Amino acid sequence: MTWDWNGSEVAFRVAADEQTDDVLQVLDEAAGWLGARGITQWPARFEAEWVAEAIARGETWLIGVGGRVAGTITLDWEDPLWTELGGSAGYVHRMAVRRWAAGLGVVMLGWASDAARHRGADALRLDCVSSNARLRAYYEARGFVHRGDVAVGGAPGQRRDEGPVTWVSRYELDLSAA
Repeated sequence: MTWDWNGSEVAFRVAADEQTDDVLQVLDEAAGWLGARGITQWPARFEAEWVAEAIARGETWLIGVGGRVAGTITLDWEDPLWTELGGSAGYVHRMAVRRWAAGLGVVMLGWASDAARHRGADALRLDCVSSNARLRAYYEARGFVHRGDVAVGGAPGQRRDEGPVTWVSRYELDLSAA
């Protein structure tokens, strides 16, 4: 399928190991933008080790527009925050766009929905810090349903058994209805 954003073709390509810096630059730019607005969604800087496994598994994508890296998204197939709900789902993590590509997230969520549906998933799931009311409203406006808040360990954006606790809101999009 061909994706379009503002009249330009959008290319989704699996990130290779040598593109880790491209992924980190997008994430750090987005984290900086959020932090400047007082939103603690992610750490100020991402570490390569935080994204390395998903890149190695082929689950992290770089999104290009006009030959430029515009965003990144990780789409994987399990997440321990959702085990009690079960079902087949795709899980969106670390979705971010460069500021010049603001608005591209709608295309990215559409792509992720199609990719999950193609793999036979019944739902697309994601989470964000529960205090980020603007992002929560964004997901809800796109048909995602709030499925509860849970505590996670580690700095915002991490999943650890220790460290500070962050409350995240889980959201789910029913792909069988679309």
